[in-house]
Amino acid sequence: MWDYTDKVKDYFFNPKNAGVLDEANAVGEVGAIACGDALKLMLKVDPVTQVILDARFQTFGCGSAIASSSALTELIIGKTLQEALTLSNQDIADFLGGLPPEKMHCSVMGYEALQAAIANFNGEVWSDDHDEGALVCKCFGIDEGVIERAVKMNKLTTIEQVTAYTKAGGGCLTCFDRLEEILARTNEELAAEGLLAEHDAYRLGTVAAKEIKAKAQQAKKEAAAQTSPLAPVSPLPPASAGMTNLQKIRLIEETIEELRPFLKKDGGDCELVDFDNGNVLVKLAGACVGCQMASITVSGIQERLVAKLGMPLRVIPVGKHAH
Repeated sequence: MWDYTDKVKDYFFNPKNAGVLDEANAVGEVGAIACGDALKLMLKVDPVTQVILDARFQTFGCGSAIASSSALTELIIGKTLQEALTLSNQDIADFLGGLPPEKMHCSVMGYEALQAAIANFNGEVWSDDHDEGALVCKCFGIDEGVIERAVKMNKLTTIEQVTAYTKAGGGCLTCFDRLEEILARTNEELAAEGLLAEHDAYRLGTVAAKEIKAKAQQAKKEAAAQTSPLAPVSPLPPASAGMTNLQKIRLIEETIEELRPFLKKDGGDCELVDFDNGNVLVKLAGACVGCQMASITVSGIQERLVAKLGMPLRVIPVGKHAH
């Protein structure tokens, strides 16, 4: 089980600055529901002093993604845009008392959203997409530039670290050869600049794709075995305590309605079919149907429902008329 700090748990269960910022004049959006995580960062910036007066976020993803987004807003409110630009994804993780290695991509997503929002304020078009053909990991839509930035900023030296920080290679692993090439080349550049010891730099052929895939599959099994990875250390009364089944269903419907705009933006949709004995039966539609990452989308919905109701739940995709 991943070891989460008390601060990560607090910022997940009691997120700061969540919601819509109507007066925002800088907006950054990164990620995609189809890939499991998405973040919209909204800033209210003083046009004269360029001080960030307020910040809000909307996040779809796991508890670490929510906590990282919340931490980011706390870090940047009161700072100038120039000061905010000096923040790194490691600063976000440090603010939370650290993140499990497998969840560092959540802090990277926050860093990317901040870059996008500041570019938006300056009237620039920010995108993590690069030249056509630069897409490396098709499972998660990760391009070469994202991987290079993560390796350079965090001095990554293993394929496992690249996956933890970017999610690239966390799916089918057909991108393994490209990941190796990018990691080795970028490590060589870091070593040439004196930013990385020669003996620490990754070399092509250091590990086999089969070995990495076996570790990834084991990690997925361990993650799936956790009913609620961010369960509080001390028992808390569930939000659903004392609720009737009908009230629980209404709360589930409200939560799914909050997520539907994000799903629709990526061409998908989700609606509640039934709720029975802790099982939330949903119907996926559009791009969500048959998507190889649908299980991650379902997992994200499940974590959000668990957080809202404070009780173990299982989200199961079914047909419209399933019973």
